[in-house]
Amino acid sequence: MLTKIDYKKITTNYPWIVKENQKMVLSPDSDGLLCGLFMSYYLNWEVAGFYDGKVLLLKKGLSAQDCVFLDMEIFRKNIRSLGHHMVLYDKNNLPPNWSNFKNCIQPNNIRNYDIAHNFPLKYPFGSIHFLLGILGSQQEIKIQKSTICPLLYTNGVFKNLLNFPENCLSWISFLGGDKEKSPLYQIFYNKYYLVSDLMLSLRDFFNELSKIKEGRGKADKLKISNPQGELVNLIKQQQQRGYAVNSDERDKIEQFLKLLSSLVKWDYKKDKWNWELLEAYKFSKGNIRPSRGRYTTLIDKNPLSLAMTSTLIIEYTLEGPDKLP
Repeated sequence: MLTKIDYKKITTNYPWIVKENQKMVLSPDSDGLLCGLFMSYYLNWEVAGFYDGKVLLLKKGLSAQDCVFLDMEIFRKNIRSLGHHMVLYDKNNLPPNWSNFKNCIQPNNIRNYDIAHNFPLKYPFGSIHFLLGILGSQQEIKIQKSTICPLLYTNGVFKNLLNFPENCLSWISFLGGDKEKSPLYQIFYNKYYLVSDLMLSLRDFFNELSKIKEGRGKADKLKISNPQGELVNLIKQQQQRGYAVNSDERDKIEQFLKLLSSLVKWDYKKDKWNWELLEAYKFSKGNIRPSRGRYTTLIDKNPLSLAMTSTLIIEYTLEGPDKLP
């Protein structure tokens, strides 16, 4: 059983994850947005679009192969991605097309965890924490006191630490977060916070989020589609033949990014974030109850992405009406 992650193996097999000046597509929630801030700050990556499982927004002139998808698993051999969700049903019966994930960096897959045998042991943190471990193996990443609160907020990590301490400690150790030089050590073994201090910091963070929200939906999520998969918060740019995120939604997210930036100390590089001249591609999202048969049938349909977020549901996306560019 693998007890420690091999970051050298990861950066050797997937050198693009530590290469400068890449283009990235983000999930439009707090984890994805933190990944965008982090990679643009340390490696000068450019945010070229967003993907929420129903809609892909992508900078005009680019294809999916030009980008790295962060905080999601793309089930395509030629697409680079990094995510943290459970995607395998049974490790003893790998699908024939499992190699579609060969360009996906995924902690549960690295530990050979599946839903049938290991769901309670699944990765309990966010993609940003995984990226911190990977890049922190290559260069020094400083974590300041103010950085810790948003990194424990995203993906409900603070809840997982309290509800599933044994699993969290196992993963911290696996990721090398018990070593003082790791940025993860500075988060999870920090010398700054008593539990009461952390509670107060989270309260203040929630208060700042409520100021941004003001009836405009979740402050920490860019909404680009509704439950029916229809485009929302986008304006058609007739002359440029593309879409732009409307001013109200963009202002909300930029306020959130600036709040994060002020805390984590990763500058919001405005010129690295594309909000206009975006192509929109629509896909079909669905969900099924997990079972070996239903999973096999789904994988045979060659989904674009999938995630098992609980033992009760597999969320998936199929291409159509549009194809992945």
